[in-house]
Amino acid sequence: MAARTEIEGCLNQWLQPERFKDYGPNGLQVEGRPEIRRLVSGVTASLALIDAAVDEGADAILVHHGLFWRGHDGRLTGWLKTRVERLLAHGINLLAYHLPLDAHAELGNNAQWAARMGWRTDGRFGEQELGFVGAPPEPLSAESLAATVADRLGRLPTLLPGDGRPLRRLAWCSGGAQGYFEAAIAAGADAFLTGEISEPQAHLARETGVAFLACGHHATERYGAPAVAERLAAQFGLSHRFIDLPNPA
Repeated sequence: MAARTEIEGCLNQWLQPERFKDYGPNGLQVEGRPEIRRLVSGVTASLALIDAAVDEGADAILVHHGLFWRGHDGRLTGWLKTRVERLLAHGINLLAYHLPLDAHAELGNNAQWAARMGWRTDGRFGEQELGFVGAPPEPLSAESLAATVADRLGRLPTLLPGDGRPLRRLAWCSGGAQGYFEAAIAAGADAFLTGEISEPQAHLARETGVAFLACGHHATERYGAPAVAERLAAQFGLSHRFIDLPNPA
């Protein structure tokens, strides 16, 4: 068991949210009971995750995607009212860390993704240095990389193979980072991996020869929150469960 204030202080120390210009508030978004024994982690603070946490008897939820984003006007109506109402009714704390949870060098989404893929990390790139640069264990083809991604993430990526060069240097950034493709090319990548693809990336891959893989927004961001939650559970003696709710995005 640990105090909510102690948990939040530890998270802020590890993830350093003050370093980031983000789309919404990081940290405690909904205040619940003051003591935490059971912790649930997940990708997004959806109603389905909140209901699953209620079933688990959770005192707190730790997520990557919280409730509040740029453009929200602050009114608690509709789906937002329902989510907040459910959290308050059951005294559940909601803790959310967006960009800080992508960027952490050990526990973040990008670091954990790389660990599952067996990639070596040796640099950063892009806005706020959210993107990671490194290398696979040995050069490989774009098709082989896509097959490994599908095996490790359980999702077949959208592949733009570039010019077919051996892939010796990789760049990656989880989630909706397709706009980082040009920065990845400038960083010397033979392939860039992220969660999503938009129309311009197909042309850039064909014209530059750099491969592009869209591996799924949810699929690439399943790893940071449970890694942080496991560290919290070990440090404070908490019960923890990661609840992965499938998402086609």
